[in-house]
Amino acid sequence: MNKVTIISSEKNWLEQNAVNQLNQISTLPGVIKAVGLPDLHPGKTPVGAAIITEGIIYPHLVGNDVGCGMGMFMTDIEKRKLKIDRMIKKAEDIQNFKEIPLPEAEQDTLISSPLGSSLGTIGGGNHFAEFQEVETIFEEETFKSLGFDKNRIMLLIHSGSRGYGQAILDESIRVHTAQNGLLQPSKAANEYLSKHDNAVYWASINRELIAYRLLKAMGISTQTARLIGCCHNSVSIKEIDGKLLYVHRKGALPTDKGAVVIPGSRGSLTYLVMPTDATCVSGYSLAHGAGRKWERSLCRSRLEGKYTKESIKSTKLKGRVVCDDTKLLFEEAPEAYKNIDVVIQSLIDFGLVSIIATFKPLLTYKN
Repeated sequence: MNKVTIISSEKNWLEQNAVNQLNQISTLPGVIKAVGLPDLHPGKTPVGAAIITEGIIYPHLVGNDVGCGMGMFMTDIEKRKLKIDRMIKKAEDIQNFKEIPLPEAEQDTLISSPLGSSLGTIGGGNHFAEFQEVETIFEEETFKSLGFDKNRIMLLIHSGSRGYGQAILDESIRVHTAQNGLLQPSKAANEYLSKHDNAVYWASINRELIAYRLLKAMGISTQTARLIGCCHNSVSIKEIDGKLLYVHRKGALPTDKGAVVIPGSRGSLTYLVMPTDATCVSGYSLAHGAGRKWERSLCRSRLEGKYTKESIKSTKLKGRVVCDDTKLLFEEAPEAYKNIDVVIQSLIDFGLVSIIATFKPLLTYKN
């Protein structure tokens, strides 16, 4: 019986090494299904994958950033009053993101956070905060029912549990040799799941505080409405045919939480989609983004002749990027990612989603 399913198309770029990794994972004890989504790409374990197991949990399949995900917030900024040049200047003036005060009302809660001084910070890699405007609405009624207003500017945050998730993974491997799997039920598995759930909770709080800090630093009202919250690094329990199964997601969105947001690169659209009832074929999961096409180490050498240190901060959609790390600017260039339109079309071709709306990036902030 073939346990591996690949959700992709001929137009979608897919690296064989990632497929090989997925095939290897499918042979682990207890694995009953391994799914590669259209954003699949290689990592320590493949990213853009959903692995379903029975009777055993594999923490390394979730990875070191437990709880990483997206939060989409509707700001008080009206599109007709948008002053993007002023916003860019304010963002460029931020010296130290950690020094922006957090809400006083939450100080007691913040002290108890396992994220420590990293709470309310974006982190490196592909994490970001991005102001967006509505580009196209495809399902007006659903769009409105979710609380969206086409006349307001959105703020999309992508971040996780910072070093806390790494500490959880390291401890589970050191104490329980979790790379070999944690049998369930067992004390070791329950300890991991408890800390996992805590990391998912704090990662969500972290995204809220990033939004707060950025808006505060830019002199914009910190009153927001979080319309979408989705986690793409997690393990969840699902009962199927009377059996308790464990859905491990590494760079994959759940399909049982309602609408989700799937961004591309800083130079492409973000999609707001609704999962269908047919996602059993994809391990009850969706792509979480475009997925990397190039390794980070290759980006600068391939793009230095195309961009200057200044021109790389602008995108073809006329968006602007604020980031002081030149190396990171090249590593996260749009060319380093797959085509998000093709990724989304693959999901549509498999009957997994319907598109509610798209959003265009205006200002991408990375610290």
